[in-house]
Amino acid sequence: MDEHDWMAERFEEHRAHLRAVAHRMLGSLAEADDAVQESWIRLSRSGAGGVENLGGWLTTVTARVCLDMLRSRRSRCEEPVGVDVPEPAVSRQETASPEQEVLLADSVGLALLVVLEALAPAERVAFVLHDLFDLPFDQIGPVVGRSPAAARQLASRARRRVRGAATDPAADLARQREVVDAFLAASRGGDFGALVAVLDPEVVLRADAAAVGAGASGEVRGAAEVAGTFSGRARAARPALVNGAAGAVWIQRGQPRVVFGFTISGDKIVAIDLLADPERIRQLDLVL
Repeated sequence: MDEHDWMAERFEEHRAHLRAVAHRMLGSLAEADDAVQESWIRLSRSGAGGVENLGGWLTTVTARVCLDMLRSRRSRCEEPVGVDVPEPAVSRQETASPEQEVLLADSVGLALLVVLEALAPAERVAFVLHDLFDLPFDQIGPVVGRSPAAARQLASRARRRVRGAATDPAADLARQREVVDAFLAASRGGDFGALVAVLDPEVVLRADAAAVGAGASGEVRGAAEVAGTFSGRARAARPALVNGAAGAVWIQRGQPRVVFGFTISGDKIVAIDLLADPERIRQLDLVL
């Protein structure tokens, strides 16, 4: 076996872990795969000679690639339709081993991925590497260009925001269902006032590219505007659990066609994500 084949074999041993890291940072499976591929390119160019901990080296490289991608995403004046709609992690059926299943399981759910999207790039990278993948801050600091102490502060800020979303009493599943049920009832009944009442004033509605292709708007902001989009509609949407959170699904001919992911804070819906891409829907854990 030559050196290139040896490196490729070692890299494949770490691919599932790297994909999990990249997905948590980027919220997109396609972008995660791009980041992992870039990590392989950098490994193949530099070689593995002198690398004592290949897994750690690859994790660091992947994190730096993701940080560059996040910063590039933030610097763009306009955002392509659908790119920022968080995507689910791969399903358990696609996971090769119990260890990979733990690494790739979508434990935070769609709603928390939305919270991660709101973090600054360096905060997100520091939080993901430390809190989700247990990297020490002396390794995280060089990735984000900060001292270990500053990296710790980044992760701490991110953790407070994430915990705030995760531990909000109103985000409890039973309360989520009440809010979603109220939204669906108001939508079906064309009750504009009731729709506005259940929406946060700064609510954002986002649709992936497939939903936009079917006629949805890529992004709508504001309670009145989002209420106008849904008033008198959603008659065929059925309540469902989407990756363990309260959501809704439009089913046609026995197949889910559109998934509604809700992010809820207090008694209000702060974000609605429409997912219509069949491949992405297949990767979700849906329970009607």
